[in-house]
Amino acid sequence: MEQPWPTVLNDHEKLAWLRLARTENLGPTTADQLLAQYHTASAALDALPDLVANRRGKRPVVPHHDAAAREFDHINRAGATLLVRGEAAYPAFLRQIDTAPIVLTVIGDPTLLHRPSVGVVGSRNASANGQRFAADIAGDLGRAGLTIVSGLALGIDGRAHTASVETGTVAVLAGGANVLYPRQHKGLYHDIAERGAIVSERPWGAEPMGRMFPQRNRIISGLSYGVVVIEAAKRSGTLITATRAVEQNREVFAVPGFPYDARSGGTNQLLRDGAVLTESADDVLAVVRPMMANPQQAFENQRQRNFTAPDSDLFTPSHNDNQDTDLIDENENDDGDDDAHAQILNALTTTPTAVDDLIRLCNLSASTVAITLTELELGGQVVRHPGNMVARLGKS
Repeated sequence: MEQPWPTVLNDHEKLAWLRLARTENLGPTTADQLLAQYHTASAALDALPDLVANRRGKRPVVPHHDAAAREFDHINRAGATLLVRGEAAYPAFLRQIDTAPIVLTVIGDPTLLHRPSVGVVGSRNASANGQRFAADIAGDLGRAGLTIVSGLALGIDGRAHTASVETGTVAVLAGGANVLYPRQHKGLYHDIAERGAIVSERPWGAEPMGRMFPQRNRIISGLSYGVVVIEAAKRSGTLITATRAVEQNREVFAVPGFPYDARSGGTNQLLRDGAVLTESADDVLAVVRPMMANPQQAFENQRQRNFTAPDSDLFTPSHNDNQDTDLIDENENDDGDDDAHAQILNALTTTPTAVDDLIRLCNLSASTVAITLTELELGGQVVRHPGNMVARLGKS
């Protein structure tokens, strides 16, 4: 039976949770053990000095009360919310996972974290068709009553958030909740802050670091009944979210892709390993709606299923794979017109795409797209289709 968590904690106890969360050299497993033994963060902090007195190696360094108080004050002054794992307001789904964040900072509406949710993730280097599908499925799932959770990255994440702002969306960040990243999503960030929820376990003002993105991914899946994966290369960072979902007994949904497109390698592998074939929101709803009736039983059933995470190579990010992290050079897309050929080819697959979609998604002028497509067609790299559609030529 789940522990009856206090409805409200006073500021003194919340500050103790925050200090525990910010303690250096204190791993999540050790923190969990302390909390299990001493029940409150205050008691755990009081006991910590004696427990580590004879410890060799790096000792936990508890932040001074004043430093934690300053962060707490910044959060309150910004109108944000600090959720700690020892209170009822903390999202129950997330509390179930191993190493659930000790604290969460939320800008926006924290009640969204308690609604039935589905994660939608995928390549930031997404094709036009992939982005369109992300928008369609996120919009449809949102209208069906599900909150969409993603990571605010370029590509699939951004399209999923944009399509679900009206119905409810949660963006989980790898930096502090008040740190905009990537800056190309400035408008979207503010829209979500006003109408959705921005979530982070990182300190207020913390810059994103590459190693924090996999940590962020466990929160995306932990808040959700399942995760929809759209366009993920093999050995990609996106697949880390899928493997976290498997470990957390969440469902994994995968959108099939064309074999010659490297962005389909990971999703097609997920399908071979037992993920739910997903071609529309109906495929997700058919699985999620029964889960919503009895979540605990649903997660237990997931534990007993034969879905297995792909081999370790597939789930190990590669430094040679541009999908392995969301930490990018924020200037890389600023001069799109200087490399329109590369932008358009990257956005195309062998499935025909509307030229109007290319103009919008590549953020290029209609004349630039028209000229570039003509050059690519003459170069034998793209082919025209009826209805003002165009496709990239694949292997024959």
